[in-house]
Amino acid sequence: MAKSKPNTTETATEIILVEKGTIDLCVIGTSPIILNRMSEKAKHELLMPKGRKTAAEKATSLKHDPMEEFRASAYTLGADAPTKLAILATSFKGAMATAALDLPGAKKAQIGRLTYVNGEKVPVYGVPKLFMSIVRSADMNKTPDVRTRAIVPQWACRLSVTYIKPLMRPAAVTNLLAAAGLSIGVGDWRPEKGKGNYGQFEIVAETDARFRAIIASGGRDAQIAALESPGCYDDETTELLSWFEDERSKRQLRGVA
Repeated sequence: MAKSKPNTTETATEIILVEKGTIDLCVIGTSPIILNRMSEKAKHELLMPKGRKTAAEKATSLKHDPMEEFRASAYTLGADAPTKLAILATSFKGAMATAALDLPGAKKAQIGRLTYVNGEKVPVYGVPKLFMSIVRSADMNKTPDVRTRAIVPQWACRLSVTYIKPLMRPAAVTNLLAAAGLSIGVGDWRPEKGKGNYGQFEIVAETDARFRAIIASGGRDAQIAALESPGCYDDETTELLSWFEDERSKRQLRGVA
């Protein structure tokens, strides 16, 4: 019986040509953004903890310094940037990747590989205010504490998003960013975390009147002035800060140890 000859025909593998594409988009906040940079003091504590304070140290020093914490909560840019405040570019990339979980035809890991927001920090326009709120610590007892951060009620920024063609298209990138602005957000207390609705945004045209107004009034000079002498965001912050300053003066407490 004759043996059949093995098939020696090679199967051609076609590799598509991939290229980079870039799309520039303008976004405007639809809810205030809470800036959430880890302070240098907290980083130093992680690197070299000081240990527990004695009773005498606790009685004569501040646990918090609202003004210092306010200024430390913001990522900042150098003198050649159009703004003083910034948001990490990875915040927007992460929001797009997470939004892909809720959209058909998109996968989080794939979006993470195929898109990225250019730059390390994105300049953000808008005037910051001082925001004090009650939070729960990460310890077993969820101990309550007061945290002070910068909040920007009206904010806007320009994003430059690079994507891989033809696996991604401009319309898909735009839709992902729009979905991220609605359901994920950026900064603290964003919708992604489940409880807050801060840091939401929408895509607008460069000529949008609201966008142009924030760009005009919330640039570098206005931000530097607000960081130096901030206004309070809400009534609760006003009350807490006023009480803190009065008590600090009465007790003659020194700075945070």
